[in-house]
Amino acid sequence: MTEERVIALAGLFQACALAQQLANEGRCDEAAMEASVASVFRIDAPSVVGVYGNISNVRLGLRTLIAQLDESTPDMSVTRMTVTVMRLERSLSARADLLDKLQHGIVAAQRQVEHFGQDSSQVNSRLAEVYASTLSILKPRVMVSGNPQQLQQANVVEKVRTNLLAAVRSAVLWRQLGGRQWQLLLYRRQCSMLARGLLTGATLDNR
Repeated sequence: MTEERVIALAGLFQACALAQQLANEGRCDEAAMEASVASVFRIDAPSVVGVYGNISNVRLGLRTLIAQLDESTPDMSVTRMTVTVMRLERSLSARADLLDKLQHGIVAAQRQVEHFGQDSSQVNSRLAEVYASTLSILKPRVMVSGNPQQLQQANVVEKVRTNLLAAVRSAVLWRQLGGRQWQLLLYRRQCSMLARGLLTGATLDNR
């Protein structure tokens, strides 16, 4: 396990945690979501950290990862979502047609960012649409459970899908760095230690 893999993993856990927050409460950590969505557009970032801007932008992900690895009663809904996203990314990698469609959709959304801003409803709707027309037709499907009242609201569902798209972005990065699902079990303690070190550093940098 390396720091770079842990950062990508934190990005994945963060996006899934945000999706779960939205499903339960209809709202989420806006700063964390901004960072997660921004990662979708940083395809050619110069470094792993650069995908998220800085380590501080994945503090929620690092905290979530540590909790999932260390606590005796982790949030299994987030764990299941994360594992499903990892499997979904593998399904996507075998579909060149959907990869191409996904990339075109992200480029179109990027143009909207330039006009309306990344946190606009227009951009969120476009990214949600990109997810729905590509990733949601693959198996396994990511099942998000939560408060039915929240999940009946179109804007909440769109934000959930946007975060799931960001989760897949991090899953792609994790895989590119040599990350594999079994490493979470085999290197559980090392992964937790690295995440704690990164979280401490990020906290000190933003006192």
